[in-house]
Amino acid sequence: MTTMPALFLSHGAPPLVDSELWVSQLQRWSADLPRPSAVLVVSAHWESTPLAIGATTTGTPLVYDFGGFPQRFYEVTYSSPGAPALARKIAALMPDSEPVVSRPHRGLDHGAYVPLTVMYPDADIPVLQISMPTLDPERLLHLGRRLRPLRDEGVLIIGSGFATHGLPFLNDMRPEAPAPGWSAEFDHWASERLAAGDLDALLDFRRRAPGMPYAHPTVEHFAPLFVTLGTADDPAQRPQQVIDGFWLGLAKRSIQVA
Repeated sequence: MTTMPALFLSHGAPPLVDSELWVSQLQRWSADLPRPSAVLVVSAHWESTPLAIGATTTGTPLVYDFGGFPQRFYEVTYSSPGAPALARKIAALMPDSEPVVSRPHRGLDHGAYVPLTVMYPDADIPVLQISMPTLDPERLLHLGRRLRPLRDEGVLIIGSGFATHGLPFLNDMRPEAPAPGWSAEFDHWASERLAAGDLDALLDFRRRAPGMPYAHPTVEHFAPLFVTLGTADDPAQRPQQVIDGFWLGLAKRSIQVA
């Protein structure tokens, strides 16, 4: 079976699907990937300790975890097959000292389903979402290492967040708005550290990265990156940076780990 890469996606709010550029970038990216046996998502929008496993039924429900958007965004459906076998494998990969709980009624949030509606619009690949049990980068790196064997079984692991997410500090809410200085500076720093394989600096981004804390006044949207990096055979390897640029002035930088 083909070993799948792992991705970190800047998933955006639901209106990002109206961006022809982002949609074309994501469609092209997914078309270049091997077809996964299943998709596993760790999203910025589900923090829960201990590690929780979401719904495994076919036609997993969606969580419309946002407000203030046109009605059409609340009518999106994504009836993907469930992934109960994958859920069992994940539970088996976790150490006995770290409990795993089941949340069978917890559906896919927009950090999961929004990009999947673009990448796999036929909703014919099993999808599972697990919670992000911590915001500590080191612990998330270790979680990624635990999940690494799933890549050898054809599972596409996606950490879904946003490379910058300083929503309270945006003054221009147009999609084409120029990036504020704090967003551009943080994104440039992250790009350089990823290109250099500088894992130590990335793990310490709260102290070392320019643009903080404005780029991430809360860090849940950067945190999924470390799950993705942890799935690499060498977490300090230089990932492929597939998508860059800005939307609402926020950095869309997204990467692929081989």
